[in-house]
Amino acid sequence: MAGLGPFGPAPTLAVGVSGGPHSLALAVLTRDWVAARGGRMLGLVADHGLRAESALEATGVAARLAGIGIPARVLPLGLPAGPGLHERARAARLSALLGAAEAGGAPWLLLGHHMADQAETIAFRALRGSGPDGLSGMAMARPAGGALILRPLLGVTPARIERFLSMEGLEPVRDPSNEDPRFARARLRRMLGDPGGEGPGVAALAAAAEAFATRRVRMRRAVVARLAEAACFHEEGWARLDPAALGRDAVAAAALSALVRAVGGSDHPPAREALAALLARGGGSLGGALWHGQVLCREPARCAQPVPALPGTLWDGRWRVVSAPEGSWVGALGPGGPRGRLPALVAAGLPAIRDAGRRLLSIPALDGGARLEFRPVSGPIA
Repeated sequence: MAGLGPFGPAPTLAVGVSGGPHSLALAVLTRDWVAARGGRMLGLVADHGLRAESALEATGVAARLAGIGIPARVLPLGLPAGPGLHERARAARLSALLGAAEAGGAPWLLLGHHMADQAETIAFRALRGSGPDGLSGMAMARPAGGALILRPLLGVTPARIERFLSMEGLEPVRDPSNEDPRFARARLRRMLGDPGGEGPGVAALAAAAEAFATRRVRMRRAVVARLAEAACFHEEGWARLDPAALGRDAVAAAALSALVRAVGGSDHPPAREALAALLARGGGSLGGALWHGQVLCREPARCAQPVPALPGTLWDGRWRVVSAPEGSWVGALGPGGPRGRLPALVAAGLPAIRDAGRRLLSIPALDGGARLEFRPVSGPIA
């Protein structure tokens, strides 16, 4: 945990635990680390539902954690069948873990990724044509939603982790889907041919990730400085942008990418070519964001459809409902509505609370009649 803090006195940490060797080892290490500091720990076990026996296995993992002094919760994901199941399962698991960590009062979520996972990620992204940012791999620490994701084992080989478990007398759960050749990552893992992660190939890929990560840190600092000069982000989820101060170099492109993603609510950064074209034009729409003059805001026509305004609901990928009148709905205000001090483009994309008959009840960003929190998409800014 050195270098990942500060944590303060009596910290509360959540750990994602599948029952596999790496997450189980992380849970045990975290248990001891937290106990030495007078804190508390919560084990989170996601039931991915990819196999018929997964629910029973998840319950068994939670019971096993309880048996070694780690309180645990099972999080059913309820994934529907369909293409891209493994990728969707990973995304759903992370979302569920972050939500449970936040609900449990844990500002940190620890995950058990190790050196071989990092090497596999770099190889996978290289095959898909990722750029320098993607090739920097997984970060040891990154903000995400209501918690900070930490990966304390990222520099540790799986063989070393297995030796630790053996010394502890613990037998992990082995998920057969990790070796299923139907999945791309399982095929890649087999191709790397180094399950212990102690060979030169894994070491070289991990070193490459570290070099790219160093570059990413330098770029991130430059982007922060540029944004401080060129942009003013407002609590209503839009930014006032000075095109001259933004510039048109690589730092400007990275800064604009971060703004577009935060404002537009996209899960992924915009394509490099499209971003370069937007920067060259000095305006336009991209990734759900609209840039016009000095205003960069959510593109009103791309806002999500109205949904019931239930507490905890995330609307449009950016606004989380905290409280709203019973039976109300949240959706875009649309053109022609009240705008207060805001530009018309910004106001049109604001969340509005309406009753079942679509009568306007509140515009939380303007009148406080309901409470919503702006939750921009998390991710690296460069």
